[in-house]
Amino acid sequence: MHLNRFLLAGTCLLAGLSLTPLISSSQAASTHTASKPGAMTASSPLPAALSLPDAGRALRITYLSTNGITGKGLVPVTEEIILPAGKAPPGGWPIVAWAHGTTGVANHCAPSCNPWSERNRKYLSAWMKRGFAVVGTDYQGYGTQNTHAYLNTRVEAYSVLDGVRAALGSVPGLQNKIMIVGQSQGGGAAFASASYAPDYAPDLNIRGTVATGVPYVSQELLQQMSASGAHETGFNPVVVYTLYLAQGLSGYDPDFKPETVFTDKAMPAYQAAADLCVYPLTDKARTEGLNFSNALKPGYQNALAPALTAMAYPTMKLKQPLFVGTGEVDQDVPPPLQLGLVKAACAAGTVVQAHIYKGLNHDQTVNASLPDSEAFTKAVMSDQPLTPQCTPTPE
Repeated sequence: MHLNRFLLAGTCLLAGLSLTPLISSSQAASTHTASKPGAMTASSPLPAALSLPDAGRALRITYLSTNGITGKGLVPVTEEIILPAGKAPPGGWPIVAWAHGTTGVANHCAPSCNPWSERNRKYLSAWMKRGFAVVGTDYQGYGTQNTHAYLNTRVEAYSVLDGVRAALGSVPGLQNKIMIVGQSQGGGAAFASASYAPDYAPDLNIRGTVATGVPYVSQELLQQMSASGAHETGFNPVVVYTLYLAQGLSGYDPDFKPETVFTDKAMPAYQAAADLCVYPLTDKARTEGLNFSNALKPGYQNALAPALTAMAYPTMKLKQPLFVGTGEVDQDVPPPLQLGLVKAACAAGTVVQAHIYKGLNHDQTVNASLPDSEAFTKAVMSDQPLTPQCTPTPE
């Protein structure tokens, strides 16, 4: 299965034969100086192999977004827009702003260049059956000429929010009624998007946020993870995300030195992370038995400080309600990180409905959460009251 996904990572090159060529950052800056964030610059039909089952119209577009690294200027970003089949309801289809999980940092790992995983196909098809159109950004740096600034919350938020603007402004049959939904990296991107939205995109009518496997990093939690991993043996999947975090930082910080973060044992995997998508990189890291103990040098947190700082959310108080789904045995985003976010968001005044799914891991939680998130979504879409849950127990 992993090999097939690796081979399919080149689909963007093949699909590009029939897609409108993407523009570079410099071209966008010179050609579209009068444009605003969310302006579409290119559009082509999304190949059927990259769409969802029983979908209607599907597009891959390029749009402009505020550069999330610098906070100013416009850069091109790609995304896919997939509408349900049939005639749009009165007012148009509401939108699921899909924030994807980790795929890698290389251009060919962009989700709009590749078929959906079976998990995501099932998950997003369920949302489409509920009557939502799917708008899924690739995030800034994917599908263009730059490295993706992995886990940079401002990059992710601007990309998600401007992607929705682009869809609303260019595709008939959509309505400005939005659920922000994400898994893993995308869970963090979804929370970040809801955090930034009141100031950055007050024009968007966001009803609620659904996040599963959502990361949250504080100095205290990092210290706990480092201490627990000091003498570990065997593969730790969190190392894969650390490799991507460092690669993303190297794309915009010329002073970053990877040898201050990684041991000699881990350096080949770090170098490979620049090109390998998540499944083959995970296979490589697993084969080499990488974990916190043997892959990271003491003081790695200081070397990664700019990237760790960029993972912070601008506020923990969301304007709209938040659903959080956590797998009890999640090893990719350990439950203490996810429950740390729940605790911080609740303390800040966010209306949170949190669930822990007994015996389930990172991947299994995504679709297991569908019944609960459906009830949550029905409530927030119709302005019904929610019962907050800030201290969930396995269910």
